[in-house]
Amino acid sequence: MSGITAALSLLGVAALAVVGVYGAAWAARLSADPVAAAPFGSGLEPVEHAVSRFHVRWYTVTMLFLAFDMEMVFMYPWTRVISAMGPSAVIEMFVFLGVLLAGVVYAWREGALRWT
Repeated sequence: MSGITAALSLLGVAALAVVGVYGAAWAARLSADPVAAAPFGSGLEPVEHAVSRFHVRWYTVTMLFLAFDMEMVFMYPWTRVISAMGPSAVIEMFVFLGVLLAGVVYAWREGALRWT
C-alpha cells in the first residue's frame, strides 16, 4: 500500500510543479503587441526590425568565425607553454592550423562563401 501512496504523492508533486511553471509563465508573460522599431545607439531609423530573420548565408560565415575564434582559444594557452614544450608544440600548432585551413579551402571550393 505504501508503494501506491508514494507513486500518487510523486504524481501530485509533478502535477504541482507543472501547474507552478505554467502559472509563473502566465504571470511573467509579455504583451502580445509587436515591439515598435525605434532608433537605438546611433539614432538612425532602423531599416528592419531588430528580431528579423537573417539570410541563411550568414550562418556559414558565423560557423567560420566560431572556428577561428576557437583557434584563438587554443592558441593562447599554447603561447604560454611553447618554451617548455619545445619544437613538438610548434609542429602540433601548425598541424592544427593546417586542418583549419583545409576546412576553409573545402568550404570555399564547395561554394559556401559565394554570395551570388
